[in-house]
Amino acid sequence: MILDTDHFQRLFTSKSVYLKELDDEYLDTSLATKGLTIIYRDSRYKKKIRVLVNAGMVVNDLSNTDKLLHKLDKRIGGYFDHKYTLNNFTLSGVTFTVDIDVGSHEKVLDYLKGIKRVGRVKGFSPVSYDCFDEKASFCLSGNSNDTDFLLYDLEKATIDQLRNADAGRKQLQSVSERIKGILRAEIRLTKPKAIREYADATDTSGQIVEMMKNSTDAFMGTFTRVVPFGDFYKMDAAVEIVRSEVKDSIMRRRMLRLLALIPEKKSLHLAQKEMNCRDVDKVMEAFAQIHLSPVTISKRHEVKHLDNLYSYFLK
Repeated sequence: MILDTDHFQRLFTSKSVYLKELDDEYLDTSLATKGLTIIYRDSRYKKKIRVLVNAGMVVNDLSNTDKLLHKLDKRIGGYFDHKYTLNNFTLSGVTFTVDIDVGSHEKVLDYLKGIKRVGRVKGFSPVSYDCFDEKASFCLSGNSNDTDFLLYDLEKATIDQLRNADAGRKQLQSVSERIKGILRAEIRLTKPKAIREYADATDTSGQIVEMMKNSTDAFMGTFTRVVPFGDFYKMDAAVEIVRSEVKDSIMRRRMLRLLALIPEKKSLHLAQKEMNCRDVDKVMEAFAQIHLSPVTISKRHEVKHLDNLYSYFLK
């Protein structure tokens, strides 16, 4: 929400006792336990107020959008003394999160090593964040689609954050045991333009309803662009599977070429471009049909096989 100087200053002053300065913004975490964090940005050009909402902390059942909207509107209205409501705000970003339980911390790192070999992805660029260990994360930022992809070791990221906050040993151990073996995937729509791809309602309440309804499409639409479908194998095993499973000689030759090019180009996207094949999507479909990822496990990696990551979504 953008306000003029007078309205912003009156509100900013009335809440000053709750505000914590962070860089060039001011945070009010007084409603954090109820799922809301309010951020004031006292810019020279725009006086902006953002409300960060953790929908899962507002309601337990995310399928109940009526209850979500009711509680959200009530909490926002109460905070702003009923001068502003939910629909005074613009929905400017949405993050979809999926926690994939692969069973162990070691398996999380195995998957990250494998998926990082995807390398560059069409429409995205690699990005790093200070809050993530680069060895325990794989993050991409959209070049023009206002969409980010993050895949990381939840245990590592959370423990590092708690250590920076001087958490005690017992707390660290308790948290670690609870989230061990979780590979967290996030798809972030970072601007209204990206949101309108899945929600074209004119008001914020309507957009939230549509985003909740289309959440699976919004998440998988990006996830499938980055993570190939199929089991991960070493190169020799992958080649043997293609040779034994694919009867079409032309398609088999193209698939074997793609397998060889990915480690050479250090990127699935660059390997696909090097193939100069009009039907590269059909080649990817052929890999999916035999449940084989074209991205192979490194020779230096001790693991010989990793189950299709998509299989965990069905558990």
